[in-house]
Amino acid sequence: MNVKPEDFYVPEGQKVDLKKWPTLIKPFCHSKEEYKGVLHQHVEQLSHLQNVLYAHNRYSLLLIFQAMDAAGKDSAIKHVMSGVNPQGCQVYSFKHPSLQELEHDFLWRSTRDLPERGHIGIFNRSYYEEVLIVRVRPEILKAEELPEELIKNKIIWQERYESIKGLEKHLHRNGTRVIKFFLHLSKEEQRRRFLRRIDEAQKNWKFSMADVAERKLWKDYMKAYEACLGATSTKNAPWYIVPADHKDNAQVIISQIIIETLKKFHMDYPKLSVSRRRELQLMRKHLS
Repeated sequence: MNVKPEDFYVPEGQKVDLKKWPTLIKPFCHSKEEYKGVLHQHVEQLSHLQNVLYAHNRYSLLLIFQAMDAAGKDSAIKHVMSGVNPQGCQVYSFKHPSLQELEHDFLWRSTRDLPERGHIGIFNRSYYEEVLIVRVRPEILKAEELPEELIKNKIIWQERYESIKGLEKHLHRNGTRVIKFFLHLSKEEQRRRFLRRIDEAQKNWKFSMADVAERKLWKDYMKAYEACLGATSTKNAPWYIVPADHKDNAQVIISQIIIETLKKFHMDYPKLSVSRRRELQLMRKHLS
């Protein structure tokens, strides 16, 4: 099995046409059991790397997941991060902003939840919603009560891209590494997954008429994603477009990218000083 992260990487400055990016690729494994084995190996590697990250306490990692409904964000986070120590990892889901959040700039609510040093932060949706759903649904932008001249500004989205890139550049300069995943789902596969949410009683709660309404705006969302991915993928905060029609494949791709990113960090367990070694030996004597 050979997962190459560069196959899914969006180069900085490249225009994105999602029709040219696959939603389904050749399976990496031949069976469900083989996938479980590979993912288990990846989870063990992630667990080790997270322990080193936590002990080193110099870097942090922010993982951002964006996708259309039913693309598998929740299951990817659940399975890929299953072996990570909860003490060193936080997951945040950003849904409709509160009244308090609407009174602040669009980056405010998510920057409050950035990971501290030594930690992994996961954003299940993120500040990118402000250039995706807000772009597709203008009534949301109006609800943010911005000055009228800003709402009418034709380059508001380009300016928001610049604000986002500025934030991510700032984070990189301060030791937080950012990697972003767009789970690329086909409209037909979404339809099948929505039908399963109707047919399977334990999944009924996941589906609503709001999901149907958003699906009708598919083309608008694809245009918004194309513009966003092309404008905000950078060398230090890259986007990866992950084929999402096959969930097991997607999870293997995501876990491999995270592993390779963490391996690039210049980190190790803290080296013990001579005085600290003596202190440990003294504690050993007290325990004899």
